[in-house]
Amino acid sequence: MNECESRILTASELRPAAEDLVRQGKRFQMAYAVWEGPTVEVRYLIAQGGKRPFLLLKVRGEGELPSLAREVPLLGWYEREMMDLAGVRFLEHPEPWPLIVHEGMSVQPPPLGPEREAESRLAGESGPPTMPEVRADQVQDLIWGPIRGDVLESGEHHYSYIGEGILHYQMRLFYKHRGLERRFHDLLPTQGVPLAERISGVGSVCHALAYCQAVEAALGLEVPPRAAMLRVILAELERLYNHFHYFGHLCKTTTLKVGEAFGTLLEERVKQVNARLTGSRFLRNCLTVGGLRRDLAGEGIGEVIRTIADEGIAYLERLNRTASHQDRLIGTGILPRQTAFDQGATGPVARASGLDRDMRRDHPYAAYELLHFMVPLHEQGDAQARTQVRMESLRGALDLIVQAAKNLKPGPVCAAPLAPADHGEGLGWTESPRGSLYYAVHIRDGRLFRVKIKSPSFSNWRVFPFTVHGSNMMDFAINEASFGLTVAGCDR
Repeated sequence: MNECESRILTASELRPAAEDLVRQGKRFQMAYAVWEGPTVEVRYLIAQGGKRPFLLLKVRGEGELPSLAREVPLLGWYEREMMDLAGVRFLEHPEPWPLIVHEGMSVQPPPLGPEREAESRLAGESGPPTMPEVRADQVQDLIWGPIRGDVLESGEHHYSYIGEGILHYQMRLFYKHRGLERRFHDLLPTQGVPLAERISGVGSVCHALAYCQAVEAALGLEVPPRAAMLRVILAELERLYNHFHYFGHLCKTTTLKVGEAFGTLLEERVKQVNARLTGSRFLRNCLTVGGLRRDLAGEGIGEVIRTIADEGIAYLERLNRTASHQDRLIGTGILPRQTAFDQGATGPVARASGLDRDMRRDHPYAAYELLHFMVPLHEQGDAQARTQVRMESLRGALDLIVQAAKNLKPGPVCAAPLAPADHGEGLGWTESPRGSLYYAVHIRDGRLFRVKIKSPSFSNWRVFPFTVHGSNMMDFAINEASFGLTVAGCDR
């Protein structure tokens, strides 16, 4: 696989190798299973720091492996996902209960297991989630969801609390899991782009771009320079409207109504720019394997964005001067650096806790290596730090769009198609508005055999409860908004 150093291990070698990598400060990114007949290969992707290639551990077995969730806590959800959907057993898992398929339910055969050609059927009746028992005087339990008010996505939230103090919090997601990784199976590589664009509506570009780059790596396609620069513009426009939406929603939770309205207005103005440039407010139907579907008039986008930039920066400065807003953010939902590292935080959430990582800089893609930008970093780990990281990231996105527009040169926007490849593997990634996003693509006989998606919200939803335990009810909505999570991006 591209930009990866591969290492093949036996099941008995896996745990000692993981412990050694943790001691060296290496960070696991994801894990997934690929069945080949009766044998499963579980792959672990590890970032080695800086611009060094990824490390890819491959472990083969008959469907049973030791769990690494104690040594590498962030892998806990990936292992539970594989147990639910791929039929792989992980021995001595500290949380062996279901994740995707809820208690009382079963799906047979596993949709990502060895019998992938068979139709999987969901059966059973959903039961209560597995919860720890919280013992103390006057403890009350509150279950909120899965249907919530407004336009919030489905999710069930369980609180054990006394008064306003939350002793323990646990959420249960995946009520609308769509099985999209399984849906990629047997498609032609070019047919996967519209599906990737619909994993998460507000991440259409980052998902499609990561997917396209994975397929391009598998097929050996080189994207033309103009298409690479236009991809930067599209990705940063997506970052821009997501961040404006973030500030509008955050203002809503602190009851700053004017701030909410202005953030939503700026989000809308960026979406209108998107529509004029591409025909889609969500920037869909632009990307394809090898580049872009059609050329875009990106040369003038910098001047259009400058007007929004002036208003946007003035808006952010007003938020920073609004004491009632700032008071609700400072000290809320603190995520310590070590917890962020251990549990898999990514993107602005990770950088607000002092983890200095950005895929655009550390593993440059598209045309980012030709442009200049700073990676914002804060140490406090609270809602205020997460907000400041996004403020600086928003300013950076504005500047990157202007730079990319200035650097556009005439030329083709799509690579000449190669002869279809019978077999190939590719890894693609983007730094989405919410953090690192990976696609691992396996091609067999010219068609997609296995597609694995590592989404940032899958990582950050796992991290979120660690900022809620010991907090209070009045801060919950603010804390959740400060994470900028999506359920669709997590559920896939």
